Amino acid sequence: MEIELDGIGKLSSPAVIAAFEGWNDAGEAASGVISHLAGTWQSTPVGAIDPEDFYDFQVTRPVMEVSDGRTDRLVWPTTRLTLARPEGLDRDLILLHGIEPNMRWRAFTDELVAAFTELGAELVILLGALLADSPHTRPVPVSAAVSDARLSARLHVDPVDYKGPTGIVGVLQHACIAAKVPSVSLWAAVPHYVAQPPSPKATLALLRGVEDILDVTLPLADLPDDARAWERGVDELADSDSEVAEYVRTLEEARDATEDPQASGDAIAREFERYLRRRGDRGER
Repeated sequence: MEIELDGIGKLSSPAVIAAFEGWNDAGEAASGVISHLAGTWQSTPVGAIDPEDFYDFQVTRPVMEVSDGRTDRLVWPTTRLTLARPEGLDRDLILLHGIEPNMRWRAFTDELVAAFTELGAELVILLGALLADSPHTRPVPVSAAVSDARLSARLHVDPVDYKGPTGIVGVLQHACIAAKVPSVSLWAAVPHYVAQPPSPKATLALLRGVEDILDVTLPLADLPDDARAWERGVDELADSDSEVAEYVRTLEEARDATEDPQASGDAIAREFERYLRRRGDRGER
């Protein structure tokens, strides 16, 4: 059964931004991007996958909402698409917030790719987050994988090498490649010693990665403040435990020793471009 898209109409240069809860979502950093954008833009629902064929409800249970002793609604675990038409952007955005399915991944991704094709998606941006030996005091590393070399050159994305287990993000990107739907996946490295959600610093890093790919300014709201508060909180945790503090220093030294000066220069240049873009957007208003 394919996803039924609810009367969307003609879209302007649509792009999809997608994230899935579960294995692909350390610290809920990736799904946090979708929740942030959907709430900021008040996106409207346009479609959802029927969960019956893809989810084990004893593993991923439905949620009951009860108020004053009365059942208000039952929310089934599934993958939903919402539409955002932000002011100031020259394209429409489809936000996909999903849960990694428990079964029939190939059929699941086939349904999503068919929906992307029907929507005329010009680009699919897949977001993920993984646990890594990354110090919380340094910028969150974000790696990228692109569907083809031409797109990689256009987006100025450096190629990444990886061989190992994957989640639904990797499977969906492979399905996009097979269907010739341009796609890029961004992965944030969340410090494994502070893996509990939320992880606003990693969410912010992914959001800035999306900005770079789309060459737009996205609403950050309180995320920068939340990221700084999160880092201060982890600093306090480390200060109260000498073993944790020593471990963080070890990670910092390893990170600093392997930091590529060219990569650092590129990061500074990207940050300056973001600054100019935001300054220009404020000037236009």
